[in-house]
Amino acid sequence: MERIVKMPRMGMNVDEGTIVEWHVKEGQSFSKGDALYSIETDKTTAEIEAPCDGVLNKIHANIGDDISVGDQICSITET
Repeated sequence: MERIVKMPRMGMNVDEGTIVEWHVKEGQSFSKGDALYSIETDKTTAEIEAPCDGVLNKIHANIGDDISVGDQICSITET
């Protein structure tokens, strides 16, 4: 089943973040808990973990993109 991954809320007053690194490439498999990508906000830099086992289908936010909370970052297929 395809699943949309959205920008998480990283804090009470944090409304956006910047993609600083992708740890998985399109078409690559990953396991639940693996780092998918890293986000930088004005308060922190964090690795975002995979919510399930799966395959990264499509990256919708590139390195350097500023993404608002709730915006689509990528799509994955759960395995």
